[in-house]
This record gives sequence, structure tokens and C-alpha cells, in this order.
Amino acid sequence: MISALAPVRTLLTAIFLFMLGAGFLTTLISVRLQASGTSPVLIGVIATGYFAGLAAGALRIGRLVERIGHIRTFSVVVSLLSASTLVYTLTEQPLLWLALRFVDGCCVAGVYVCLESWLNDQAEGPSRGGVLAGYMIALYLGQGGGQQLLNVAGSTSSLPFILASLLISLAVLPVALTRMNTPTLATTAPLSVRRLYSTSPLAIIGVALTGIMLGAFYGLGPVYAGELGLSVADTAGFMTIVILGGVALQWPLGRLSDRFDRRTVIVGTTAGAAISAFALSLLTPIGAGLILAGLFGGASFALYPLCIAHANDQLMPKDRISATGGLVFVYSVGAATGPLIGSSVMVALGPPGLFQVFAVLAGGVFLFGMWRRWAGDVVPPENQRSYQVLPRTTPISGELLEDPADPQADGRTFH
Repeated sequence: MISALAPVRTLLTAIFLFMLGAGFLTTLISVRLQASGTSPVLIGVIATGYFAGLAAGALRIGRLVERIGHIRTFSVVVSLLSASTLVYTLTEQPLLWLALRFVDGCCVAGVYVCLESWLNDQAEGPSRGGVLAGYMIALYLGQGGGQQLLNVAGSTSSLPFILASLLISLAVLPVALTRMNTPTLATTAPLSVRRLYSTSPLAIIGVALTGIMLGAFYGLGPVYAGELGLSVADTAGFMTIVILGGVALQWPLGRLSDRFDRRTVIVGTTAGAAISAFALSLLTPIGAGLILAGLFGGASFALYPLCIAHANDQLMPKDRISATGGLVFVYSVGAATGPLIGSSVMVALGPPGLFQVFAVLAGGVFLFGMWRRWAGDVVPPENQRSYQVLPRTTPISGELLEDPADPQADGRTFH
């Protein structure tokens, strides 16, 4: 794996630095809004602005890349995000912050599009799996580690925003100085939601509800912790544990899904998410509660790549990249609505309501999965594709799963 990462080390350095600075902004903004007395519903609306921008950017930023190239596009979106991060220190006007979060989402999507298409171009044959794994590790370690920047006078000072802007700006350097050739951006139309549902109902339902849960968690998890009386340091630890738990359990659950009926693993994973979420609604995420937080992160983060793998088991190889694009879109719509749903429940039921609604959503996927195990055809384990951990970023990430030299890639061989 190390040899596979050497040619793309500058890109992995860039995503690590970028996520170290940008990955905790959603948490920081939620903490600041809560400290200023903003209602959970308005915090949810502002969080929705980010995920809406992320979805819009993933769909539209490719045109900018085609016009001015990868390095210029990367520099533009990173510089814009760095500047918008500093604007938060000037005012706490909610409508302005909503607009800024939409811009932030578009910029983050632009970073993903540039780096993922570049990684896809650089990875060859057997190295593709290693490159994807390295990208996931750099992305989530940066995001998880960045949460600790909340401890730098996180409740009132402008210093965390300044540090975030600094780290985001530094992410330009590895890309601007690289000697790698820039790739041609390939665009693939995503499969329609209707076709995806007819092909794999469990995948589309699982991805949609996972988007709702994780969108609400990122936007409102800090609010939940703050309303329970947790300090900023404890809130940062809670967010870090959930994210790193999500990284830790994706590989073992994926390997398990390669050996058994993938639907059974999805059902078991949703049961784990539902139970841990319900338990977190009864306990404060400190001490033993942090173990539950890690289990919730592991189960909920694993659902997306498990559902992608399950959908791919039902598809011709030539349709898999398009299917990933469609499922990313479904996830993004879910993530944009999640903060609105979560904040409304929190207002009605109090802070524990956030994890109560997660338990209900995961329980719904569990019941739907049980029905699909009874109603759908079984894909024998020997005919399942090998599981790959996949980020919930842009449709381009799905291209890293496919080897253009694979004879199955043209759709002529499928069992």
C-alpha cells in the first residue's frame, strides 16, 4: 500500500491539511451559534445551507474544472473558503452565515472533485484500492483531528477561525507545487433514483436515511452536547470519537459483508446504529457514553459504503459509476434535510430527541432490510464484488472502485 501512495503523496497531504482546517468548521459554527443563544431550528437551517452547497458544488464544479483546470480550480475554491472562514469573525448575522455555509459547501465539493479525479487518474490497476484507502485515512484523520481545534478558546475567541483559515490556505501548497500532469475530467450522468430503487431498494433507502442521520449529526451533534452541559473540550472529544469510530469499523464490517449475504450485514449494522443511538439518548456521552458514541459512529458511517456495495452487486459493471453518482445525490439530499428534521425534534423532545430520531430512522432501515431479505433474491457471496470503503463526497469517488483495465468494466462479463 505504501508504494501505491508514493505517487499521490502530495494530494493526500493536501486533503489532510484541508480537512484539518475545514473539517471542524461545522462543529465550530454550531458551538458558536448555540453560545450566542440561537435556536436549534435556526442552527439546523444554517447547517442545511452547507449540505445544499455541497450537493450543488458536486454537480456544477466540474464545468469550472473543464474551463480553467484542476490547479486553478483548487486554488480558487480553497482561497474562497479561507476568506469566508475569516468573515465569521466579523459578524454573527444568521442570514449571512447561511449564505457563507452554502458557499463553504460549494468550495468543499470543489476540493473533492479536483482531488478525487486526480487520484483516479494517478491510480493504476492493483494500486487503486490502496490509493482509495489512503485517501479515506487522510480525509477522516484530518476531520477527526481537526475537532480538537475547538479547544483553542473555542467558545468566544476568533482564534479557531484564524487557525482554520491558515490550515486551509496551506493546503494549496502541495497542489500548486506538484509536477503531476492534470487529468481530463470525465463526467458520467448519474442513474435516476427510480432506476436505482427498482434495482436495489435497500441501497437507496439505506443511503437516504444515512444522509439524514449524518447530516443532522454533523450540524446538531455539538448542539446536543452543549445542551447536555458538556464543555467545549468534551464536545470536541465527542465529535472526534464518533468520526474515528466511523473509520475504525468500516473495514471489518466490509470484510464481513464479503463473506456473507450483504443484506444481513446491513441489517445487523442498522440494528447496532439503532441500539447505540437509543442508548445515547439515555446517557451523557462522557466516559462509558463515549464508547457508545464510537459504536454509533462505526455503524452509521459504515452504512453508506455497505449500501453502495450492495447496489453494485445488482448492477452491470458499466453502470456502477453512474449508480454511485445517483446514490451520492440521494445521500446529499438526505444530509440537507437532516438538520431540519433533527432540530425540529430537539425543540419538541429536548436534546435526547436527536438520538431518539436516529434510533427511529435506523430502526426503519432495519425493518426494511428484514423485509428485503425475505422479498429479494440472494446474491451468493462468491458473486459479490469485493467491498471497498468509499467516502460520501462526490460521484467521482466511485471511479476509484473501477479499474479501466478490468475486462468486466465494459459490462460483457457479469455473473
